[in-house]
Formats: sequence, structure tokens, C-alpha cells
Amino acid sequence: MATKIAIIEDDLAISQMYRIKFETDGYEVETAENGKQGLELCEKMKPEIILLDVMMPEMTGPEMLEKLRQTEWGVKIKVLILTNMGEQEIPDVVKKYNVEDVILKADMTPSQVAALVKKTIGS
Repeated sequence: MATKIAIIEDDLAISQMYRIKFETDGYEVETAENGKQGLELCEKMKPEIILLDVMMPEMTGPEMLEKLRQTEWGVKIKVLILTNMGEQEIPDVVKKYNVEDVILKADMTPSQVAALVKKTIGS
């Protein structure tokens, strides 16, 4: 069975770029455009890992992460933060909720992100 990845990102071009890369690599991928949709998606699909943007409409990444970690099923899901914010600008709430790593979108290619995902999930 393929590893499930949820991409929660409001920039459709970025979201689709990662979707294509991960599907090509054999992962099962679902996307959402904001934290509210992302939380619903994650509850339904129970991904092994989430790529989560910080700044999104309706519900931000940190807000979604806080709600995710309050659920029985969401406590152990691995989360990688996708952002263009500097490390010092990332809200403390994100760091507080057991995030695996922070990916600066401008600094990493899809292949580099895929390698980090693979390393994070241990496959």
C-alpha cells in the first residue's frame, strides 16, 4: 500500500507541483487549499505525513496543527512545514506541536523535498 501524503497549501501551483512529484514517486497524494479543508482531509485519509503551509485563508497552518494534535488520530502524524518565512518568523505554536522539519519553499527543489519526506517517514 502506498504511503499517504496530505499537502495543505493555498498556492495551487506549488500544491500541484508537489502532487505530481509525489505521485510519480508512487505515493498516494491528496491536497487541500486551507487549514479547515486540510483538517477534514486528514481526518478522512489519515496520512502518514503532512506538508503544511503556514499562511493560508480560513485556518492557518498553526491553527490547523493545533487542532490536529488534539485528536487521537492526529497526534502521531508527521508534519513538515512548507513556508517562505524565516525560521525566526515561524510561530512558536508550530514548533510546540512536534513538527519534523521546516522547508523553505524557495530553497528546495521538489526532488529535495521528496528526499526529505522519504527520510522523515523512513522508507
